[in-house]
Amino acid sequence: MPIITRLTALEILDSRGRPTISATCQLNDGAIASASVPSGASTGRHEAHELRDGDPTRYSGLGCRKAVANINGIIASTLLHKSLDQKDLDQLLLRLDNSTNKSNLGANTILATSLAFARACAASAKTPLFRHFAALIDEKPTHLPRLTVNLFSGGKHAGGQIPIQDLLMVPHSSTIADGLALCHAVYQSAAKLIQQKYQNRPLVADEGGLAPNFASSAAMIEDAIESIKSAGLQPGKDISLAIDLASTHFHQNGRYQLDNLSLDSGGMIEVIRKWTGQYPIVSIEDGLAEDDWTNWPRLRQAIYTRSLTIGDDFLCTNPARIRRAIDSKSADALLLKVNQSAH
Repeated sequence: MPIITRLTALEILDSRGRPTISATCQLNDGAIASASVPSGASTGRHEAHELRDGDPTRYSGLGCRKAVANINGIIASTLLHKSLDQKDLDQLLLRLDNSTNKSNLGANTILATSLAFARACAASAKTPLFRHFAALIDEKPTHLPRLTVNLFSGGKHAGGQIPIQDLLMVPHSSTIADGLALCHAVYQSAAKLIQQKYQNRPLVADEGGLAPNFASSAAMIEDAIESIKSAGLQPGKDISLAIDLASTHFHQNGRYQLDNLSLDSGGMIEVIRKWTGQYPIVSIEDGLAEDDWTNWPRLRQAIYTRSLTIGDDFLCTNPARIRRAIDSKSADALLLKVNQSAH
């Protein structure tokens, strides 16, 4: 088994300009790799705990010096010169943290260490990371997931000009290269539409989606359909849509504040049902609030013949919540985010 000979970390800035951690791991055979940790703008309250410095005079309290110090200090001193596989390392980190949500060492601290070690092991084996992970569970992947690419953004990704968070393109293509070409064509078409319709330059939100001042959430979907057609493509045949509502963030006092509407859960489900019936939407992510458990099965039942019901903030890559969702038939799929998981 590999032996860690060097483990270091430093604070870097992520794609949003927020601090995060980069860890570097070197093994006894000389293999070396680094990994940086992502973090979302829209987070669920059931996610694992990121360790931040809390100093309001530096990065608005979001600094990661404490997390970096944990890796350079207690974690490095614990792991160096030990013979470990991935399971050994991860279990040792969890025991070292000894909390229910990774709040002592920090989920970002633990993940940076784990990923850097995994990348170093993959480098040592001279294999791609995804094949290395597959080998750990005796799987042989035969294909990659279909692309989903941001087209329009709202919610916490774009200053809240509309409540729902993202509208994404899902190309119907046999290769990644062909899919990217289709998405590029639609994106350029949408940029032209924004200039003409909203008199806005095509400025982007923090995950790359265009973010004009749409009149409503439905108007955003209509503009996406128009952009696909203007690119010379067929909605639902060449490009379908996926929507991330992130509904928890506009759910207040038991009601969903969508555009100019105040909806109960049944009303929110009906809006989504109509959208999936009218437009080529293949998935709905976080269509209801993260703790609206009673109504998630109703949402899935209303749209399952047309769209996947996906949980992100709802499930938080939490095994107990995932099992409950399976048992209650509340969702078809999840966003797997290793930075969310408290386990």
